[in-house]
Amino acid sequence: MRLSRFLAVSALLFTFLPLAVHAQQLPTAITTDPVPDKNNPATFETFQIPSHGALLNAIAYIAPGPGPHKVVLLLHGFPGNEKNLDLAQAIRRDGWDVVYFDYRGSWGSPGDFSFTHSIEDTQSAIAYIRDPANAKKLHADPSYIVLIGHSMGGFLARYVAAQDPAIKAVGLISAADMGVDAALSLKALSARPEQQKAAVAALAAGFAQEGMAPLAGCTPDSLANEVFANAAAWNIPALAPKLATRTMLILTSDDGLAPSNEAFVKALSQTGNQEITAIHIATDHSYSDSRTALEKAVLDGLDYLQNRQQAPR
Repeated sequence: MRLSRFLAVSALLFTFLPLAVHAQQLPTAITTDPVPDKNNPATFETFQIPSHGALLNAIAYIAPGPGPHKVVLLLHGFPGNEKNLDLAQAIRRDGWDVVYFDYRGSWGSPGDFSFTHSIEDTQSAIAYIRDPANAKKLHADPSYIVLIGHSMGGFLARYVAAQDPAIKAVGLISAADMGVDAALSLKALSARPEQQKAAVAALAAGFAQEGMAPLAGCTPDSLANEVFANAAAWNIPALAPKLATRTMLILTSDDGLAPSNEAFVKALSQTGNQEITAIHIATDHSYSDSRTALEKAVLDGLDYLQNRQQAPR
């Protein structure tokens, strides 16, 4: 399937296109290693990204060749058990650099975890890539950064890109709204504090169920209260106007998050964005039995960006 236009049934109705990966030719980057470059081989770097007084653990998959290579910043979810590093390898085989890092207070990065800190850390990672010395070390093109995020990482990618018009494109993999929609609805019930209290408790229980062991400096209650405090600023459809000119790839699965992503697609389309592709893959939240389908969807999207840039205007 070509990533060029989102299929609009009408101005108010959209279809998430199913992906039948086995009926289509797979991108070469899924099946074949690149030709080795002895002078500039593919490599792997570990480093730390400074962010608000902390040093975030980070890695980079650097593509072969002298570059500069376009960059994907790959953002993990909450708490980040599925890191999607197989996707990082496939993206590198396609000629891109991939940078991955752990937010403050997650997976050994120092500091306290929060959603606000994760937003700031994503912005710090972008600034790190854009620094000329770091870009040179990574053989990276600091002017061409794409954000791809899974679950909470999709929440971050969407929000951060909306604040940063230089981000070229955004890929959302089962993007979560982190309870923002529910919080917005319940904040209107200011005269019913017991309902709000129960909603915060329910959201906190959801965070606890996801697993807090890899996270430091936070509790389920602190995260739930943070969502309620920031619900208006993090309202997902309200971000659409700031993303009206960006290419968007929106992937969903059978995990219950499709409706909020469909609402976001609708909001994007109403801004006049004509560079949206939405694909539904019938699998779980981690795309456990559809990793090849996930890789194909993402690589098709990145290849579309490459081809669009090279096309005569």
